Amino acid sequence: MRAPAKLGLVAAGYVGAFVVAAAVVMLNAAWTAGPDRQASSGMFAFGDSLLFLAVFGVTAVPPTGAGLFFLRPYHSFWRVLAVAALVVAGTGLASLGVCLMVRTAGASPIIRSWSAIAVLRILVAPLVALAFLVSGAFAPLRLARIALGAATISEAAVFAYWLMRLP
Repeated sequence: MRAPAKLGLVAAGYVGAFVVAAAVVMLNAAWTAGPDRQASSGMFAFGDSLLFLAVFGVTAVPPTGAGLFFLRPYHSFWRVLAVAALVVAGTGLASLGVCLMVRTAGASPIIRSWSAIAVLRILVAPLVALAFLVSGAFAPLRLARIALGAATISEAAVFAYWLMRLP
């Protein structure tokens, strides 16, 4: 298969994932239509955006896997991806640290302001973990698989610990 066909296949998969996610959000909006949705439109909009991200992330696994399969011969890509995965996993750990520091009585105003962004970073941790897991499954290099596996475990642990610490 030539490169344009591979690219088209992956792009079509992402378009399909987008369409499925948009349809699920539209169905959810139709099912929850009512005075509550009107009164709390901002909360529902945030929930709809999280639902879209979750459905898109799960339905985008096949095209992502196809794209990663096509990238297997390019070892430099996998080395860069492994390092990037560890850096991104580090941001998850830092976000968890910020959220935990806010729970202490003496947290500075700067830490408190960063906590709003940190929570959003933690909320996407399951999708990031899924991406690292899929990438690790296709990685041809042993060290890349190890790094992607460690990043997957880190992201899953960050989200799980944050869930356990919720009030």
